[in-house]
Amino acid sequence: MNKVRYGIIGVGNMGRAHARSLINDIKGAELTAVCDTSPERLDWAEEHLPASVQRFSSPEELFKSGTIDAVLIATPHYDHPPLAIEALGCGLHVLIEKPAGVYTKAVQEMNDAAAKSDRKFGIMYNQRTNPLYQKLRDLIQSGELGEIRRTNWIITNWYRSQSYYDSGGWRATWAGEGGGVLLNQDPHQLDLWQWTTGMMPKRVRAFCHFGKYRKIEVEDDVTAYVEYENGATGLFITTTGEAPGTNRFEITGDNGKIVIEDGKLTFWRLRTPEPEFNAGYTGGFGSPECWKCEIPVAAGDGEQHKGIMRNFTNAILHDEPLLAPGEEGIRGLTLSNAMYLSAWTDNWVDLPIDGELFHAKLKEQVQNSTFTKEPASGQALNVSGTH
Repeated sequence: MNKVRYGIIGVGNMGRAHARSLINDIKGAELTAVCDTSPERLDWAEEHLPASVQRFSSPEELFKSGTIDAVLIATPHYDHPPLAIEALGCGLHVLIEKPAGVYTKAVQEMNDAAAKSDRKFGIMYNQRTNPLYQKLRDLIQSGELGEIRRTNWIITNWYRSQSYYDSGGWRATWAGEGGGVLLNQDPHQLDLWQWTTGMMPKRVRAFCHFGKYRKIEVEDDVTAYVEYENGATGLFITTTGEAPGTNRFEITGDNGKIVIEDGKLTFWRLRTPEPEFNAGYTGGFGSPECWKCEIPVAAGDGEQHKGIMRNFTNAILHDEPLLAPGEEGIRGLTLSNAMYLSAWTDNWVDLPIDGELFHAKLKEQVQNSTFTKEPASGQALNVSGTH
């Protein structure tokens, strides 16, 4: 094989952007088919994509068509696991949009199917291509920061207006989307939180506000506190309702503090590690000498979505290691599931979470919903500049 034939399921907002990238930017990739249950979206595909791109109205037809080697799944979240499992069963390579799914029970079934397959399985964690987070991960994993003591992420610059939520009938509903800011905007940060530090919490306590700022039934404001096995603690604060927002990730370790904010990484490095300083200092009010280090980081945000598609294509063609293996999608989802479960039960949640209990609680939210949503505008949004 010298070229990977791609099909895309879902040609809404993100699917259209991915289609253009596969046609114009990804060496070794060829877009040969798209699939959508919406006739209007297939009409868009007929008008805007090359005539050679075949159109299908059901995934089953696409999978059995023989026109593709790999499928990119860009559908509403609930559909990711069942479509991925079906595609893997048909011998296709699978790249899913984030999040991996809505609840860990389904995602674990998807991971099990991938483990039994010899196909490539990836997830669109495009923020892993960002040089800032790659450098942060390097500094932590190499031991430069020392043992982690605290992680704090304030991510409140995901501003979304009411018109955004009104653009799709499935958006911001328990039945359609399965969650709000944690599930739609924050999967990247929840992934990077554990990917860069290499740590998952042992327990979570969270407070979620549902429909605080917008006419939606899911959460748009969250504060979560976590504890790690080594005694470290963490805080995760997020909302879609504030402007201007903040995006500040701060990690403190024995050797100092690293801050990512405003597109820059700063390492506040202690000349002497804090435990060593404390053991030998007798002067009372002193503190370790600290140097502000500007860490060199490659310019730009990285290749983002195109980088993940390029890497996935090369993985199929040349066995290049995946930057974002699909199986790792369950980690960030575990964090968001734990936050919901903590809010719903008004209690601590230990990790790994009880997947059956979470699924039961989620079904309660769906079944007990009295929320009525206005008919969707059906407008495809411009996703340039989003993540």
